[in-house]
Amino acid sequence: MRLALVLLLVAVACGSAEEASDPSASAALSIETDDGTVSLVVEVADTPAERQTGLMGRESLSPYDGMAFVWEEPLVSTFWMKDTLIPLSIAFWDADGRIISILDMDPCTQDPCPSYGPGEAFIGAVEVARGTF
Repeated sequence: MRLALVLLLVAVACGSAEEASDPSASAALSIETDDGTVSLVVEVADTPAERQTGLMGRESLSPYDGMAFVWEEPLVSTFWMKDTLIPLSIAFWDADGRIISILDMDPCTQDPCPSYGPGEAFIGAVEVARGTF
């Protein structure tokens, strides 16, 4: 089922660079599934500093809220949960907008923290509270 999901970043594509790099800026993210559309409101992390910080230190995350990480070119990389206090799920999507992997990630406050990645190139990822997907 996860391969059937399609992501559409609506506000990211329409917003200005200034809006997208504002950590308080949010975007609508729609996920098309076999059962219909799931709508999320996400903060957009599109600068190196925002990507590095991610959801560190957050004590809670509302259902259907999250953080999207976007790149202009596909890359192979991983995420970690250093100083992230809440369990998350992460979905990675490719240049065609298809979700290629969904992983559950555990909080980590000590080094070394495990890394999580799809094992293939992706162009974006979205973190949400575990159980949202």
